[in-house]
Amino acid sequence: MYGEIFVFLMVFCVIARGAQMYVENEHHQLSSGTAASSFRSFQNNYLLVYLLAVSSDWLQGPYVYALYSDYGYSKSMIGILFIAGFGSSAVFGTFVASIADKYGRRSNVIVFAVTYSLSCITKHFPNFWILMSGRILGGIATSILFSAFESWLIYEHVHRQFDSSWLSETFAKAQFGNGIVAIVSGQVAGVAANSFGKVAPFDLSLLVLIVTGVIVALTWTENYGDENQSVSGGFSHAWRNMLADKRILLVGCTQSAFEGSMYTFVFMWTPALQGASATEIPHGMIFSSFMVSIMIGSSLFTLLISRMRIEIFLRNFFLAATCAFVFTVFSKSAMGIYLGFLMFEVICGVYFPAMGTLRSRYVPEETRSAIMNFFRIPLNAIVVAMLAIDLSTTVVFTICAALMLLAVIGMQLLSMFPSPDEKPLDDQKPSTDQITA
Repeated sequence: MYGEIFVFLMVFCVIARGAQMYVENEHHQLSSGTAASSFRSFQNNYLLVYLLAVSSDWLQGPYVYALYSDYGYSKSMIGILFIAGFGSSAVFGTFVASIADKYGRRSNVIVFAVTYSLSCITKHFPNFWILMSGRILGGIATSILFSAFESWLIYEHVHRQFDSSWLSETFAKAQFGNGIVAIVSGQVAGVAANSFGKVAPFDLSLLVLIVTGVIVALTWTENYGDENQSVSGGFSHAWRNMLADKRILLVGCTQSAFEGSMYTFVFMWTPALQGASATEIPHGMIFSSFMVSIMIGSSLFTLLISRMRIEIFLRNFFLAATCAFVFTVFSKSAMGIYLGFLMFEVICGVYFPAMGTLRSRYVPEETRSAIMNFFRIPLNAIVVAMLAIDLSTTVVFTICAALMLLAVIGMQLLSMFPSPDEKPLDDQKPSTDQITA
């Protein structure tokens, strides 16, 4: 049955992708050939770098726990290492990633490549404290991955005066490509691990990170938030911006609630499905189905964004995700639980390009990286708490449903504000004459 569902998802994914391409081509036909060609070149360069970066992460993912286990560490010790990674992302990662606003987003991306490379190297050593340092470095790199790349993209997109609707297209393509990269990386990592041992995927990741850093160094221009502001001043400015604008707070709270639930789901889907199944579940097939579902969601986003406010359809999808988790709590059938999980993965595919677009409209440019990392502090705290406390799958998914309900409320409140212009808010600042008038 898992195989039949995967085939159905693949067919639906191809249809959705075809519809997405049709809509994108219609949008580009309204612009001059030169503008569209310049944008394609810019978009392809960004997608190449971003997908290489996420592939370095996907190559490592399936073998982190397995490698630690091979080194002889117990489940509790491995749990401490995982908690250290998320804790590092919340504490150190927030600082390192946030200084991108002052010292440059391109430079911060290069720091990502270096930091994550060092994390990969530590996997060659079975010493607990070396592995711990690797988890801390990995947490810092993850914070940069989810802030500096997007900050660089939004600034360049606006600065080069591309059509504002094309930014959402880039977010959607990045998420669609992320699904493909995840599937391919998983297969490549599997072959490498079987042939050369469980540390081999980390060596492959190291090579990908080196290539990523070189491409960024050679092809990306530097951009900043407010480079005249001190680092501490930038933090204070970002904090004041969040408190002064309820819309930014609502975006941040919604992101923390959704992604806190999502990262918890990543750790819990295997025991939930295995516990409800009488036989061994096909992990590879299920993971591939999850990724295809995300790809379907990213295509649905492109089809929806021109027809409905993002805040409205995200609220509706969050409500569906709440129902999916509630269904999971009460379902005793492995297939029923699986279908609920697939629904949630489709919603994840819609969520990432939608939230990226919302951040581009509501988060001010001068403190974009800092604010984005403030958003990640609560979600890292949620995940650390979930990992540190031994809870049953029923309790965990009940908490996930509650978090999704908070996301519904947050998006409903955000939808009550007037719809912002399609351009990012920093592009709508009043002129100097208006300020002094």
